[in-house]
Amino acid sequence: MLLPLVILFILKSSAFQFSLLVFLLALLGLDEFYRMALPARRGEGMAAAAAGACSIFTIFSGNPVFPLMALTVAVLAFCLVSLFRLKEIRQAAPDAALLLTGFLYVPLLLAHLVLIRMLPHGVSWLFLIMVIVMAGDSAAYYVGSTFGKNRLYPAVSPKKSIEGSVGGLAGSLVGALIAKYTFFPELSFADCVATALLLGVLGQLGDLFESLIKRSCGVKDSGTIVPGHGGILDRLDSILFAAPAAYYYAYFLLR
Repeated sequence: MLLPLVILFILKSSAFQFSLLVFLLALLGLDEFYRMALPARRGEGMAAAAAGACSIFTIFSGNPVFPLMALTVAVLAFCLVSLFRLKEIRQAAPDAALLLTGFLYVPLLLAHLVLIRMLPHGVSWLFLIMVIVMAGDSAAYYVGSTFGKNRLYPAVSPKKSIEGSVGGLAGSLVGALIAKYTFFPELSFADCVATALLLGVLGQLGDLFESLIKRSCGVKDSGTIVPGHGGILDRLDSILFAAPAAYYYAYFLLR
């Protein structure tokens, strides 16, 4: 139900307006991460979520020093928080590591969506990522449900199969070709194959990584904000890993 609204917003919004959406996603995603990973440190988690999400706006400075500075300040600040809000010495290092991991996992990776939006054909790139990831997810589900026999990584995600993974990559390739012949004619056939395999593989790894986090934290879903579908991170897990690869592919090969 939300997908048409997201598509409309991407089409009609400016780069800065789009960054507001990414800011909101980063804020909610980071909050979910800290609720899972550091449930006993809600104050620090909420402050870290706000700081990490706000760092996304430094992209519009036009100076690469500012995003790096924002990340540096956040890292130093929350290292000091861990130092001076000590609760249990044996838990101090794991808590500090989880606080800093949140910055690297959610806003750093998600900020690449804003960078993509600012590229030539940025809107088309955003839709390409969505199509590749969504087509791959759908194909992996149906192929895995029908033909899946060999488990892909049972310790992390018991239901995923090798057959489903291969089917997902085929679905990603079909999605990339559909994108080329509908809204992104600038892509060559080689680009379709390369982006489908690159983003398809990374998208699946992003899904597995988020499953690893949830299993480690002992939760089934990252949150409940999306009724019947879990949390924001459950919806963004593949895109978090695929977006940086899409940006660097577009930046270095198709500018």
